[in-house]
Amino acid sequence: MIEAEQLSLSYGAVKAVCDVSFRIARSEIVGLLGHNGAGKTTIMKMLTGYLEPSAGRITIDGFDITRERHEIQRCIGYLPENCPVYPDMSVIDYLDYQASLQGVPSAERAAATRQAIRSTGLEPRAMHSVATLSRGYRQRVGVARAILHKPRIVILDEPTNGLDPSQIQHMRKLIRELAQHATVLLSTHILQEVEAVCTRVLMIRQGRLALDAKLSELDQTHGLQVCVGAPPKRVRAVLAAVGGVERIEETGAEQGRYSYRLQLGESDPAGIACAVGRAMHANGIALYRLQPEIMELEAVFREINEAEEAVHA
Repeated sequence: MIEAEQLSLSYGAVKAVCDVSFRIARSEIVGLLGHNGAGKTTIMKMLTGYLEPSAGRITIDGFDITRERHEIQRCIGYLPENCPVYPDMSVIDYLDYQASLQGVPSAERAAATRQAIRSTGLEPRAMHSVATLSRGYRQRVGVARAILHKPRIVILDEPTNGLDPSQIQHMRKLIRELAQHATVLLSTHILQEVEAVCTRVLMIRQGRLALDAKLSELDQTHGLQVCVGAPPKRVRAVLAAVGGVERIEETGAEQGRYSYRLQLGESDPAGIACAVGRAMHANGIALYRLQPEIMELEAVFREINEAEEAVHA
């Protein structure tokens, strides 16, 4: 559906995006995550045809953006970061006008406008001037404009920006509904937004792709945290007979309690945990803690940023 190959874009001597490649399949909800200024908006502008890459190739729904830009833009719904709207128009007039620009047939325009208003919860403000709307409602108007023509791809730049908690919940629900019929790519610097709605994350760090992973893969357990009443030499001897434990790392000791991280292989983590518990009991070693180590998105994000900072220190 969306293919980006070695995308780069420079502003003079400054390289905003450098050699970014990824593929997004139909009906995926993908989060473009990174600090402000990481290059997320620049990537989105290249995907939508508003910026031309300095290098690289973009193919969307089978179209090459260098030769078929207008065809690509017709199948995309785009919410820019700053949500441009016409403040002097009413919400319904603005959306009707945008529907005409998107090529929605006149006979279908009223129904498309009503559907977009209903989907974004704009019914109470439909007849109001855009200038009178709060930041959150203006954001809804921007999303309504993006989905008017029922695009196959929806690209949202910071879609929950300026929304209150109830509006954020509504936006998350809408994004999930959109994914039933469209591919959704959204950018954010908020980890919770990615965890709440996305199935996959592309993490951008200083213009480069630092991580491309499904959230389900990040939640898989590849380690155990163990706290026992025995020093390393004895623990290593006991665990040597437990299959699936590839490495033992000492992580601390206090008042006769020793903490370890056990690196596991690809076999069943739950089964290995049971075997570790049985081995400790059989050898008379007190077991104070035994729990799976899950690499959460926040920890991955922190590790990637700390690693990059260490490289450039």
